[in-house]
This record gives sequence, structure tokens and C-alpha cells, in this order.
Amino acid sequence: MGVRSGLTGTWRVPAEDRRDLRPTPGSVLRRLDWPLLGAALALSLLGALLVYSATRGRTQLTDGDPYAFLIRHVINAGIGIALAVGTVWLGQRRLRDLVPALYGITLLLVLLVLTPAGATINGARRWLVIAGMSVQPAEFVKVTIVLAMALLLATKVDTGDRPRPDSRSVLESLAVAGVPALLVLLTPDLGQFMGIGVIVLGVLLASGASARWVTGLLAAGALGAVAVWQLHLLDQYQINRFAAFADPTLDPTGTGYNTSQARIAIGAGGLTGQGLFQGAQTTGQFVPEQQTDFVFSVAGEELGFVGAGALIALLGVVLWRALRIARDCPDLYGTVVAAGIAAWLSFQAFENIGMNLGIMPVTGLPLPFVSYGGSSMFAAWIAVGILQGIRLQRPLSA
Repeated sequence: MGVRSGLTGTWRVPAEDRRDLRPTPGSVLRRLDWPLLGAALALSLLGALLVYSATRGRTQLTDGDPYAFLIRHVINAGIGIALAVGTVWLGQRRLRDLVPALYGITLLLVLLVLTPAGATINGARRWLVIAGMSVQPAEFVKVTIVLAMALLLATKVDTGDRPRPDSRSVLESLAVAGVPALLVLLTPDLGQFMGIGVIVLGVLLASGASARWVTGLLAAGALGAVAVWQLHLLDQYQINRFAAFADPTLDPTGTGYNTSQARIAIGAGGLTGQGLFQGAQTTGQFVPEQQTDFVFSVAGEELGFVGAGALIALLGVVLWRALRIARDCPDLYGTVVAAGIAAWLSFQAFENIGMNLGIMPVTGLPLPFVSYGGSSMFAAWIAVGILQGIRLQRPLSA
């Protein structure tokens, strides 16, 4: 049986119990976390409707086919679900053994983005074109960072060698996260870099590592932000976004236009919305990038406060189940992985919805399961598969 360790409530599993970890006997379907699966499915389906509403009249994007983005979104969701099923089938033990290889592959992909093989889309060099499909490696980096950091932080604890991660394990895990994070920043992708920072903090907190590491990281992050600003390492469009966030009236027809139009759309929705596919701002195509960064504005305008609140509630179910899986996991590795996924998805959802509401700067982070985009959809569903795999494993004596 697992034993709680420290104020964070993480688990220490004796070596003799850990040898018995394997998928729980009985029907896998019965033992899946159905609230988690149902919420993720509902978000993906709702996202399909919102993406269709945002793109059906944009002939310059759809080449005259109003269903183009809807079909692609559904296909992306289908591929994501297949990846989740494959992750569950693979099992946590085999996935854990593959972590070094997966980390190396994603690191290589991010490196390729910085070479001539990288593709520039909407003025940013963050993609690779593989078999005709645009892939954003930074989305998969988040998955492998969670897995790799958990492996380094939890191994000695789960084998009973130490009650909590030691300084060497923490330093190794920070190095493993730091290399791809810096490469992502060079692409440049400040939003994904911020997301990785939140993941690192979430993983360290869940692992039971000393609080001085978290404090030190927060201080280093603050100093790093000041240094980046003072050394003019940000691109001009990134500086403009932060300036527009600080003062929305600064450039209402330029940098601040997107957020201004998104807030108008959300405000026009009122309590119950203008009706699906009936939003004036959405139909009039006033909100740029509405199928990706600003898809929440479609929900706010057409479904109103009630519909947008339901969307947020579904995201809350996903996060609640992730934290519940982290709490109930019998080993530290599973706890850290589930908590890292919860930190990743919660920050990304908050940042995306926040930039639609004007309370967060525009960073380009998609809304999990909802925004159009294959890489984001695949990574989010892989996370669901990992969570389901953790839930299916427990000591036989538990």
C-alpha cells in the first residue's frame, strides 16, 4: 500500500508493492474515468460547432468549402482519441520505459523547427510540415517534459531509497525541462514557454521537493523576465501585445483590435447568447483568428454566459478528474504526472479564456480540446490517455 509523504500529500510506495503495479483486473471499460472522458469528448464536439461557426463564412480560409475546418477538426479529434486509446493500450510501465526515447524525439523536432526545415505560419516559425500536415512540436514537448521530470523525481522515492526527491534529482529534472524550454523560446513562442514554466512548478510541488526550489524558480523567472525585457530579446509583435494588454486603448485598430473585438462579441452574448451560428460579430468576421486563439468569443457571443459557463465547467471537470487521479495514485510517479498534466491544462485554459476577456496578454495558446489545431488536439488527448492509464494501475493488495 502507498503511504502519504510530506505536506503535499504525495505517495511513497515500498518496493515490494511497486513490483505488483499493473493494469487493474476486470473490464477496462468499467474502470475508465468516464467523467474525464465524457468532458473531453463534449469539449471536442462543442469545439467542432464553434470552429464551424467561426469559419463557415470565411471563404478566404476555406476555399469556398464551409465545412472544411469542421471536417478537419473532427478528424483531428478522431486522431487524438485514437492516440489516447493507444496510450492506454501501451500501459504506464511501457510508456515509462519509452520516456527517454520520446524525450529525444521531441527535442529533435524542436531543433528542426530552428533549421530551414521549419515552416513559418502567420509570421511565426514554430511548425514542421510532415506528410502535408503542419505539426507544432512545442505541444508535444509539454507531454514529454511532464513524463521525464516525473521519472527523474519519483524513481528514488518509489523504490524506497528516499522519502522525497533529493537535490540531484531536482537539478536533473530542471535541466531536462530547461533545454527544450529554451529551444521553444528561441522559435520564438513565449506562450508555450510560459506554459512549460507552470508545468515545472506544478511537477515540483506535486513531487514534494523542498519549497526552496519553487521559491528559487519564481525568483529566477521574475529576474529572467526583467532581463528579457531589458535586453530587447522579444520580437516587436510580442512587445506590442504586452503593451496592448497594459493599455487596451493604445492601438485599438492594430495590436489591440483582436481583444477589443473579442470582448465586444462576448459582451453581446448576454445571458443566453444570440444563438448558435447567429452571432453578429462572428458572422461579420470581425474577430481575427476566431477558430484558434479566440474561439471562446464564439461561445460567449452565440451561447451567452450560460453556454460559456458550461464550457468552463467542462474544463473544470477535466481538471478535477486529473487532480483526483493524482490524489488517488499509489505511486509518486503517477501522482506527479497527473498533477503536471493538471497544471498544464489549467494554465492553458486560463490563459486562453483570459486573453479573450482582456485579463491576460495574447500569447497564442489554444483552448484545450476546443480550438482548431491538430497538434494541440493530439497532445490534449494523449494527456487524457495518460491519465486513464494511471487510473487503471494500482497495487493488487489495495
